Amino acid sequence: DSRGWDPVMPRLVERHRVVRYDVRGYGRSSPPTTEFSPVGDLVSVLNQLGLEQVVLVGCSMGGDTALRLAVDDPGRVRALVLLCPGVSGFPFPEEPELDAEFEALVEARDVDGLIRLGMRLWAGAGADEAAVAQLEAAVPAWLDQETYLRKDPPVYDRLHEIQARTVVMVGDQDRPILAAVAGATAARIPDAEFIWLEGADHHPNLRCPDQVAETVLRLAL
Repeated sequence: DSRGWDPVMPRLVERHRVVRYDVRGYGRSSPPTTEFSPVGDLVSVLNQLGLEQVVLVGCSMGGDTALRLAVDDPGRVRALVLLCPGVSGFPFPEEPELDAEFEALVEARDVDGLIRLGMRLWAGAGADEAAVAQLEAAVPAWLDQETYLRKDPPVYDRLHEIQARTVVMVGDQDRPILAAVAGATAARIPDAEFIWLEGADHHPNLRCPDQVAETVLRLAL
């Protein structure tokens, strides 16, 4: 949830107005009960706050939402910072054993098992307190299958349309497939910058907050 950005916020708020929010099913936001559009929710937040053009920062599935807005409404996105983005439409390989393990844990409502799975997959840099806390915050959304009623169309085949200045960052301790997604995303976006984060896994906001903040500030100039 939005608390995962705590380590990055102090440097950003010194110079800019910064908004973070909990997507549906995470943190303080209620879970969805019908189909919904993550990018539609993002647009609602921006409209409510009167923000006409922004620098968007998205991590994991938040990266996909940011990309979708950059494709759908390019004038609204000044720049993109994408941290280990999940990108809908990317040709992910099938992982039936992993899918079965996850589904069994969800069905059993095994919170501890889901946290252990999350640590194994996304915390290659170590099981420190911050990483565990972020995964603990995510598990309630994983248990709520309604969270997956997202209806936005895939964006991967439209990445070449993006006009915003873009930086894609991924940790060298993240899953190899997610590093491949990040590399392919940067390659498809015109003039995108690609940055390897040494010692970081799927939580760059926790592992290297200063480098993330510096990148955001650079694009916000």
